[in-house]
Amino acid sequence: MVHIVRTRPLPAPLLHAARPPLPSTLPLPLLPPPALASLLLGAVDSSPSFRHLRSLHALLIRLPLQAFSLPYLLSRLIRRLTALPPPHAPLPYALSVFSAHSPPDPFLAAALLRFALLTQPPLSPFRLFSRLLGSARGELPFLPFAFSPLAKSAAAARFLPAAEAAHAVSILLGGFDKHLFVENSLIGAYVACGDVSAARKVFDEMVVKDVISWTSIVVAYSRSGDMSSAEEVFAKCPVKDMVAWTAMVTGYAQNSMPMKALEVFERMAALGMGIDEVSLTGAISACAQLGAVRRAAWVQEIAERNGFGSNVVVGSGLVDMFAKCGLIDEARNVFYGMQEKNVYKYSSMIVGLAAHGRATEAISLFKDMVRRADVVPNHVTFIGLLTACSHAGMVRDGRFYFAQMKDKYGILPSPDHYTCMVDLLGRAGLVDEAFDLVRSMSVEPHGGVWGALLGACRIHGNTEVAKVAAEHLFKLEPEGIGNYVLLSNTLASAGKWDEVSKVRKLMRSRRLKKDPAVSWFEGRDGLVHQFFAGDNSHPRTNEIKKALLELVAKLKHAGYLPILSSIVYDVNDGEKERLLMGHSEKLALLFGLLTLGSRCTIRIVKNLRICEDCHLFMRLVSRVEHVEIIIRDNMRFHHFTDGECSCGGFW
Repeated sequence: MVHIVRTRPLPAPLLHAARPPLPSTLPLPLLPPPALASLLLGAVDSSPSFRHLRSLHALLIRLPLQAFSLPYLLSRLIRRLTALPPPHAPLPYALSVFSAHSPPDPFLAAALLRFALLTQPPLSPFRLFSRLLGSARGELPFLPFAFSPLAKSAAAARFLPAAEAAHAVSILLGGFDKHLFVENSLIGAYVACGDVSAARKVFDEMVVKDVISWTSIVVAYSRSGDMSSAEEVFAKCPVKDMVAWTAMVTGYAQNSMPMKALEVFERMAALGMGIDEVSLTGAISACAQLGAVRRAAWVQEIAERNGFGSNVVVGSGLVDMFAKCGLIDEARNVFYGMQEKNVYKYSSMIVGLAAHGRATEAISLFKDMVRRADVVPNHVTFIGLLTACSHAGMVRDGRFYFAQMKDKYGILPSPDHYTCMVDLLGRAGLVDEAFDLVRSMSVEPHGGVWGALLGACRIHGNTEVAKVAAEHLFKLEPEGIGNYVLLSNTLASAGKWDEVSKVRKLMRSRRLKKDPAVSWFEGRDGLVHQFFAGDNSHPRTNEIKKALLELVAKLKHAGYLPILSSIVYDVNDGEKERLLMGHSEKLALLFGLLTLGSRCTIRIVKNLRICEDCHLFMRLVSRVEHVEIIIRDNMRFHHFTDGECSCGGFW
């Protein structure tokens, strides 16, 4: 709780102690007072150092300035103190400038509070404000601008009680809460502190709103994930600036709405709005989520055209984007084309190689990286490295780098690193060792760790450890329906239908619904098509299903036998095969074959792990139809060519 208290009056300033030595004779310019004030103002605003400002301070006090000129010049002097590079002038000196003037001046008070905001520890303006309030004894009429440092201080500290205190004093000391400048500062403070409803209340009560007011609310809703409210406010904005557009792009991207993010980004570019690092990063993230190759190339072109080709954040994002679009070689070209490489760019490339199963290349790049004296691996680097080992089944290498991370580079394993190791051991069939590692962790395991263990149990049919992992997941992530489905599937594969029934009953009691399987395919025109499992909504559904039946017959002639165990429902074999044929990635594949033809590359993104039957199906189609199929599921990439997959059957 922030309290505004009255304190004892400020001590009289010891100006003589603060003054620098002055010349024995002080030449006073024979100028009219306005001209003299203008000359001094220029000297203050261009002063290069604290020492020089102290000399000017002494000069200002001795010169015969008009009554209105001195406080204004002193307030500009305090502002100049704020602008000087560190080390900043001490607060007691700035206080002495304020307290030397009688009566207390509101412009000086506002400048002093701003000085505290920009040069002192968080919430210092509140302590200073209490002191000013107590010393002035009602003689100091605060200006609206004095309350902005309070709100901004609360925002910087992310401390909601301070934001509420700033709001309260702005009301109590003159009703300044209805001043546009103060209202915008209060909205910013509430947004920074995470109280969107309070920010909206201030916004709704404003008589006059400017572009900052509207944009702040759009940003507030975007950050909180309430994109429907963000859309509502954005649509009503009389003037939409670059910040508002960027907030919509990043909001959609961060809330897994990549199609809308790219739509807004395209509109933003078409209107000639300025493109900055943040908006580009949002568009890059959206392309990466969709795996949209053509749009990715377009975004890269915009980045380079606007001078962001060498930007660290954008460059790392482009590497990640191309890798997630299935264009790992293009990602490498972007990476090696960068003149300057830092740990973020190396880490993005290593993570990308890991996702594509190129473990040997990821390890080789890591070795190149550590040979450089100016680049030191970080925790993300090792997540990529351990993921690479996991996807390739390189248990010995994974153990080596997990130990080296701590012993050589001083990086303590986080739950994310343990997740990679549990995944590595579990996929290799070492489920008990993985379980022992979880129980010996030096940090508290999060859902990712237990999820990796549960996934390993699903692969290797270890129902006992699966139930332990699921029990922890149900506590950590009670709404995470995937955990219930994974346990249910593990038990179903073992034929434990009574226990399956209990899990499904628990799901119903908690009103959980399974996330629908969905796959995306980008057409030649850049349009992204979406397919759900058993989907009949696509305009070409009849063509797709007819072509699918013909292709299945062709594959069966080549030896294809559906893997019915991929369907865990207790139904007959005919129904299981029918359900398999409706899997979303198969529908996306057939649409790709219809629109692109044979001897092409078909890229598909799926939100869930590809099942064993679809994996076999893709391998056979790549051989029979002479196509390359690249599928990104929620775990990794699969490159199917000539009947083989880049994962080597290890996924």
